Amino acid sequence: MFRNVQELYRYRALVWALVCRHLHARYRGSILGFIWSFLNPLCLIAVYSLVFRYYMRATDVENYPLFLFAGLLPWIWFSSGLLEATAAIATGGSLITKAMFPPHILPIVAVLTNLANFMFAIPLLLGFMLLSGLHPGIGFVALPLVIIIELVFLMGLSLAFAALNVHFRDIQHILGNLLTLIFFLCPIIYPITNVPERFRFTLQLNPIAAFTQMYHEIFLQGVFPHATLVAVTAVVSLLTFMIGNLIFNRYRESFAELV
Repeated sequence: MFRNVQELYRYRALVWALVCRHLHARYRGSILGFIWSFLNPLCLIAVYSLVFRYYMRATDVENYPLFLFAGLLPWIWFSSGLLEATAAIATGGSLITKAMFPPHILPIVAVLTNLANFMFAIPLLLGFMLLSGLHPGIGFVALPLVIIIELVFLMGLSLAFAALNVHFRDIQHILGNLLTLIFFLCPIIYPITNVPERFRFTLQLNPIAAFTQMYHEIFLQGVFPHATLVAVTAVVSLLTFMIGNLIFNRYRESFAELV
């Protein structure tokens, strides 16, 4: 794990260059370019607001579009980053076969590229908050800490799935369906109070639900996330990162033969 972290730092210029290249390539040829970083989440929020607030009338949450916005942005980062990172090693053939290229850079670049999109959209969320009469509270200072904890958690998962996907290509297909299930098991389109008491233990076992709750507390309530929640998610994220590195290093030497 420490070797992988040291290599990431040593090749930080390469990581930065790859992230910039991926961001540029993502919107190459489109007229609106980086504006799609804002339009994509806005379109999702418009659809979910229309369906769940007005058609199904499934929730009476105040400022429901903001509620959705605060939950969807980190979810888009998590799901898109994990899916792209899982396929990164399997599709990085020409780079992986180079003897000096550290392969764990590829899934990390996928995570960081989607983190950049997430960061681009945060000012848009703050703008909508101000238009709705909400102002960032003191809890906003905890946002960098929550982002770092989620980043560590996501990097651990990405390293593990990227390594396993080289040997078992079914993983990237299974993961897409699993993420759909996890999305509906998180309080993103509904508040925690809508979950029946006997099923709320599922939220306590779901780290993504914990992250969603913390983002809601920071953006909508303007308070610091509960200290216990932050501590538990930090420990889970660190353990996930350690396990992800172990799995990645276990399969690392076989990548060049299989991609």
